[in-house]
Parts: sequence; structure tokens; C-alpha cells
Amino acid sequence: MLEVKKLTVHYGVIQATKEVSFQVKEGEIVSLIGANGAGKSTILKAISGLHRATSGDILYQGKPIQKESTKKIVELGISQVPEGRHVFGGMTVLENLEMGAFLRKDKAEIQKDFKMVFERFPILEERKKQDTATLSGGEQQMVAMGRALMSRPKLLLLDEPSMGLAPIFIKEIFAIIKMINAQGTTVLLIEQNAKVALEIAQQGYVLETGRVVKSGTGKELLASDDVQKAYLGG
Repeated sequence: MLEVKKLTVHYGVIQATKEVSFQVKEGEIVSLIGANGAGKSTILKAISGLHRATSGDILYQGKPIQKESTKKIVELGISQVPEGRHVFGGMTVLENLEMGAFLRKDKAEIQKDFKMVFERFPILEERKKQDTATLSGGEQQMVAMGRALMSRPKLLLLDEPSMGLAPIFIKEIFAIIKMINAQGTTVLLIEQNAKVALEIAQQGYVLETGRVVKSGTGKELLASDDVQKAYLGG
């Protein structure tokens, strides 16, 4: 579904990624793990069209998208849940979800998707008229995920979904990610919490200073001595 080939991205003179290559097959959960500054979020921004690649290719369903607009990339079926959630404070939960469907014109189907989001996140239906800024961090993460799902993505990009959350919410969020994937959405997951990320991933890649240094199945990376020492406290 997605192939990133020798992706290099700069912020001014700073090289954030160095010829990164990886694949995401349809139906998979793929996790990119690594320390802060490894280039993980930069990769997602490049895929989403939020930051332009210096060189390399990003192929989605076999076609290059690295020069497409973010709007076009969403229309193609890629949606991102950003690091830090970035919900719209001063707007209700329902209004935030509506923003996820802003490119769509199929009103009847949009109403069906509101129902789908509320089935996946029952707490959001209870809070649908509440200002999103007053929600807990875990509830805001659910709003951000629900908002992304309102665009009906084929590929969902998740940037640090566990950041700042209590352990009980982390467990719940990752259970929801598995459910979303099981119901047909491919997931590319960026996560510092390597253990939970690799436990649900079919495939994983380890990034260090902008490069992929190791790859394998989620189980293989969990069992790796190098990964355990660097990321799992082993």
C-alpha cells in the first residue's frame, strides 16, 4: 500500500532523515520506533504532504505522492492523527468530528460515520456537546482518532498516540487501534513506547538519527537484544 524509498528530509540545513526506506502492506499495522529526534514524525509529515522531501520517493498504491498537496493526499485515503492531538478547543466534540469530514459531500454517509465513531468511542457520544478543550488527554486522543476516521482513510497515520496518557488510557487506545485495523484500515504507527507498539505490529522498523537501523516482525524486534537494551529496559 505504501512504499517509502530513500527518503531524505531537511529542515533548513539540518538533515532530519537519511535515505529511509520501508514498506506498509495493506491490512498491516507497521510501527516505527526510536528515540526523540530519530526522524519519526518527520517521516509522517512527509507522507502527509506537510513537509517536502529533499529526495526519495513516497509511493501510495504504486503512485508517487511526494509532490501532492495535503488535501489531495487526504482525498486519496491517507489521514493522520498528529502528535499532541491538536484538537480544536472552543469547539464541541461533534464539531471536531465534523472537521474530519470537511472534504466530503455525502451527507447521509457522514451521518453513518458519526454513528460508527460513537460506537468505537462511546464516551465521545456522551461528551458530543462538550468543549473538547475540557476533555482529558485520553478523551482528546479519541477525538483526534475519530476525526481522522471521519475522512474514511484507507491508511491511518498515528503519531505518538500514547504521549502524555495514563497507563489505563494507553491500554484502551491501543486496543482501539487493533480494532480499527481488524475492521480494514491499514495503520502506520509512530511510537516511543516500543513495547506496546511492537506487540500489535506485524512489522516494525527501528530508527536512529534519521536512519533505519533494524527491521523485522514485531515479535522479532521484541525479542532482539539490541532493541531490548535500547528501548525496553532489558
